[in-house]
Amino acid sequence: MTDRYLSVARTGVHEIEIKRSRFLCALAPVTSEAAAREFIAGRRRADPGARHHCHAFVLGPDGRTQRSSDDGEPAGTAGTSMLEVLRRRELTDTVAVVTRYFGGVLLGAGGLIRAYGQSVSDALDVVGVLEHRRLTLVEVAVDYDRAGRLENDLRASPYLLHATRFDERARFEVGLAPGEAPALESWLADLTNGEAATTPLGDHWVVHRR
Repeated sequence: MTDRYLSVARTGVHEIEIKRSRFLCALAPVTSEAAAREFIAGRRRADPGARHHCHAFVLGPDGRTQRSSDDGEPAGTAGTSMLEVLRRRELTDTVAVVTRYFGGVLLGAGGLIRAYGQSVSDALDVVGVLEHRRLTLVEVAVDYDRAGRLENDLRASPYLLHATRFDERARFEVGLAPGEAPALESWLADLTNGEAATTPLGDHWVVHRR
């Protein structure tokens, strides 16, 4: 079972123009083939006048489910290049639909491959990517007089500061990779003179923007 994967951060659309052809890449996070196909159908409804709605999607933490379609473009020039971008960027639980409005200039097979791949790549740069990691969460509680320095040190440390909460004490949820707990305990003891209290919270999927 994988302990880490990447997905698109949100639903979004980005447009590029190549030799007067418009390429609109729509991206969305999805967790099932049914959801991916509904998103594809939605893009067809949104742009009914377009000639092509090519798509690619990857599903599952291990990226096992992979589908693509050229939707009338020459075989291998659209869906495959889109899928290759998702795989190269290590993305899963992500669907990409590129809607093309023909501009009157033929691009040729190589031009189409580059255009569809660029459309997805540029859209990902704009929309952003999330990293999902399976980590052990630990709550670290300290008195308020130590909270400011501890928060700053946690943000600068190799540990993932997942969340903060303030009640009678300052509380920080810290994400740990396997084997990091002893090092965290030692680091905290030195930093707070042994005054930090830690509570294990179990294993969770933690998400943060790349």
